[in-house]
Amino acid sequence: MNKEELKIRLAGLFPSLVMEEGGEWLTVDIDPAAWEGVARELRSAGGLDFDYLFCVTAIDWKTHFTMVYHLESTVYRHTVVVKAKLDHDQPVIRTVSDIWRTAEFHEREAFDLFGVVFTGHPDLRRLFMTDDWKGWPLRKDYEDPVNMIKL
Repeated sequence: MNKEELKIRLAGLFPSLVMEEGGEWLTVDIDPAAWEGVARELRSAGGLDFDYLFCVTAIDWKTHFTMVYHLESTVYRHTVVVKAKLDHDQPVIRTVSDIWRTAEFHEREAFDLFGVVFTGHPDLRRLFMTDDWKGWPLRKDYEDPVNMIKL
């Protein structure tokens, strides 16, 4: 399935999806509240079969966060990028670790470094920073007086 065919298929399944133009991969913007249902459908819908979540990251825009998920079908060799805009003061989104096992690690990383909370995650705790670490070191408002980092 090429990019245009994938767009048509996703638009048929999710009429409210907003699709971004111009990137190498098809990119869709979703409402975070709809993420779990969309994720399950992307994983299981025949012809889509997005069985591999290969990247999860957060972007701090100072006013909000964007969660970015890269999915691939190892069967059909197509890729989609899913983005969800989160509140900056309380960045919360449903975990997809029960859909794609690789999310377990990636979500812990986003939690540890950005403070994004993944509801329903089986083991949401610090990954790189120590348990007593204060703050979220990849947030743009993070201040580290020892290393004098200020963005």
